[in-house]
Amino acid sequence: MEPRPHVVLSRDIKQIVKKKYTATSEDKKDWIDFTKQIDNINVKEVDLLQENIQTNKVPKLDLHGSSLNEANRKVKEFVNESFNQGYRKLLIITGKGLRSKVDENPYISEKFSVLKYSVPEFIKNEENLNKKVMKISTADKKHGGNGAIYIFLKNNKKIRE
Repeated sequence: MEPRPHVVLSRDIKQIVKKKYTATSEDKKDWIDFTKQIDNINVKEVDLLQENIQTNKVPKLDLHGSSLNEANRKVKEFVNESFNQGYRKLLIITGKGLRSKVDENPYISEKFSVLKYSVPEFIKNEENLNKKVMKISTADKKHGGNGAIYIFLKNNKKIRE
């Protein structure tokens, strides 16, 4: 019977392990120093989880029920505070505008009185906000889809007011 390649027979071990490694005194000293500092070593998974929690936080602003002027004021404050705190992605929930009563007044623009359309325009036209914003896009379905927008901010270390 021919031995299988993944099975090591005892006679083969002698050929494989010819020399036993002995640690030098410098290696032993390094090991002892390392074990004395073991309390200062964090579990990598915990560090990564904590880092993920920090970077994946997405601040939210819900504008349901806000008037156009209120919404613009809240958005300006929210974007400026988030930018100063170093956030890179924001979620603004505008709603879809389905219960808006704009169609009752013929003198009001149907689209721009609905926050879904007016908030991105406000940000683009407000110079102080626009220079901090990299991109505005529709939110993922799980975050509100057509009734919410993502604001991606530039790095606040490069831009200061």
